[in-house]
Amino acid sequence: MSLPEQTKRGNIFSVMALVAGTCIGGGMLALPVSTGPSGFIPSLALMTICCAFMAITGLLFVEANLWMERGASFVSMAARLIGPFGKVVVVILFLFIAYASLIAYAAGGGDLLILAGKSSSGISLSRSIACTLFVALFSFVIFLGNKSVGRVNAILFVGMVVAYGLLVMAGVGEVSGSLLLRASWSEGIASLPLLLTIFSYQAIVPSLVIYLDGDGARLRTAIIGGAIIAFVIYALWQALFLGIVPFEGQHGLEEALRLGSSATHSFRHHVVAKWISAVGEFFAFFALVTSFLGIGLGLYDFLADGLKLRGSRYEKGSLTLLVAIPSLIFAINYPRAFIIALETTGGFGDTVLNGLIPALMVWSGRYVQRCKGHFRVWGGRSLLLAIVLFALFVLGVEIAERIRATPL
Repeated sequence: MSLPEQTKRGNIFSVMALVAGTCIGGGMLALPVSTGPSGFIPSLALMTICCAFMAITGLLFVEANLWMERGASFVSMAARLIGPFGKVVVVILFLFIAYASLIAYAAGGGDLLILAGKSSSGISLSRSIACTLFVALFSFVIFLGNKSVGRVNAILFVGMVVAYGLLVMAGVGEVSGSLLLRASWSEGIASLPLLLTIFSYQAIVPSLVIYLDGDGARLRTAIIGGAIIAFVIYALWQALFLGIVPFEGQHGLEEALRLGSSATHSFRHHVVAKWISAVGEFFAFFALVTSFLGIGLGLYDFLADGLKLRGSRYEKGSLTLLVAIPSLIFAINYPRAFIIALETTGGFGDTVLNGLIPALMVWSGRYVQRCKGHFRVWGGRSLLLAIVLFALFVLGVEIAERIRATPL
């Protein structure tokens, strides 16, 4: 094998890992709760559809990005391909998704600190104190800069991988086949918004194009491969939780859904070997923090670029507060923020930013502006229409769920 071939293969595997790693995060803790009403088999079928949808829309972003100058952001892509209105929509949706995600992770992190305080030393932390501690600690890491975030994130990612492996290996013996066979297909539709969120990675597409030097074939392989890796990890996670935690009854997934808590709260009450639940809580902590740091740093850089604040410690502190304070306020004041925020990012954010927008970009580029490039996603107009219709369907599901949950 020649050296260039080795380099290409290594690059593809690195991008696969990056795509999978971007997908996998705090959303895992909400996944069994959201899909609990439908059961394992229906949720697996819907996960397959959403994984394919998000893989295709990522490839549409690749096609659109390759029409632009190398390094073009989503904002500049939207401005050229769908006009000033598209640019405004992309900016608004980016901020919406970032803040909604941070609210979810802050709420989930606060819940874990409350749980840790009770189980380790009998200390009962209030929700406001727990969320404040979580946000303050990891916002300070963001304030310290990219290198600090990278170092802390690398350590936590290793811990997350180890905890996940231990959890799957130890928990598989406690899985009940009868729980996995429980199915309610009609209940699965409501979980679609979250299922889009857990396969969200599109924000890194412009960076992937640069990393693989605009090679469309290698980008296709890496994105599809990364999405499949994420799917397998989520499928094992689903089998573990839905096969151990019953839906009905005390500390079941139905109760967790009603309270808006993460799956680990229910898991610890049903697993026989209690040390397994401790591993699950460690995993939950690592997943939430890595997600918080990644999204928080991205929002910090976005605000710094938009507000032209870069240099002094005062400016860095101001940016950090802009990231932290809105997230903290909502996390404290809305007990169900963890589940609601994650579902909302998928229902309103991913359906538009990662569904409608790439389809509209490619339609405009191919059929209106007649852009030429060496990479093209198969399917033609039919595929783009299918993407738009599915995105609108999920958007409708989210709107219906929000109306249903709003008291009259």
